Amino acid sequence: MKLSEKKMAPILYMDDASPAVRSVLLLCKALDIELDLQPMDLASGEHMTPHFLRINPQHTVPTLVDNGFVIWDSHAINAYLVNAYADDKSLYPTDARTRATIDQRLHFHSGILFPKFAAITESITKEGAKLVTREKAHALTTVYNILETLLETSSYVAGQELSIADFAIVATITSANVLVPVAENRFPHISQWVEKMKKLPYYEEANQTGLEKFTMWMKTKLG
Repeated sequence: MKLSEKKMAPILYMDDASPAVRSVLLLCKALDIELDLQPMDLASGEHMTPHFLRINPQHTVPTLVDNGFVIWDSHAINAYLVNAYADDKSLYPTDARTRATIDQRLHFHSGILFPKFAAITESITKEGAKLVTREKAHALTTVYNILETLLETSSYVAGQELSIADFAIVATITSANVLVPVAENRFPHISQWVEKMKKLPYYEEANQTGLEKFTMWMKTKLG
């Protein structure tokens, strides 16, 4: 369904320091979907207000509200937006095997990559850690090794074509790189893929701006 057929732009509650938020911004720029962006001040607890908890009891960003329909989790949001708005479904094709591969990569992201990344960021933001422990760095590097292997035989993370899985993973990998560098000599395929993603015409606005915000936040916390 085209945006012109809808009453208003979908509302996205967001903080672009979040990689998950940036994955949605990447998709929306790719599909030229207009959003009503509603920045959330997570530091002040805006996501814990009664108003937002009524919208999303899980109090997470991104959260999308589309004419009364509420969905959160960036993977679910991006799948919904392609299905609801995109005439061209190439970023999340309907072919069963292609979609299954993309779904698997999304589960790899949500179940393996992101938790290892979050373990580090939460130790810094919630526990006051001033460095990344060897154990946490090793755990994340192990995931880098898996992604490197996936990219040895494909141009993108789920095959030869760009997909919503690339948006999810690039937003997290570029953020993780701030804390546990993705060394080009150890992970050449990841490095080449990131460079390819950076050439997307909407990458700078959709990912780099928020990534710089995340980087400054981490530097401030680490002292």
